[in-house]
Amino acid sequence: MKFLVMWRVELSRVSGEMMRSVLTMPDHARPLEESGKVIGRYHVVGGHGGAWIYDVESNEELEMLLAQSPVYNFSHYEVYPLADMAALPIESKGASPPSP
Repeated sequence: MKFLVMWRVELSRVSGEMMRSVLTMPDHARPLEESGKVIGRYHVVGGHGGAWIYDVESNEELEMLLAQSPVYNFSHYEVYPLADMAALPIESKGASPPSP
């Protein structure tokens, strides 16, 4: 199961502890990437946070991984389940384009 997780640091909670937590994110991500649990990790330009793509076995595993994040208590999360469009069994023979 793949999920896009958008996280934004809550700027109203800025503190030394929060900044130290943000700085540990690359170290936190490394073993997740090596194990294949995180398959993409991006910074959102102009924002304070990121977009990570997780590949996990269950919703519960994703919840556990998010809760282990150093910024969990300082961030707002949006979670989007992803569907692999290439894996969909779409029949293209004889299909006509939609009418205008």
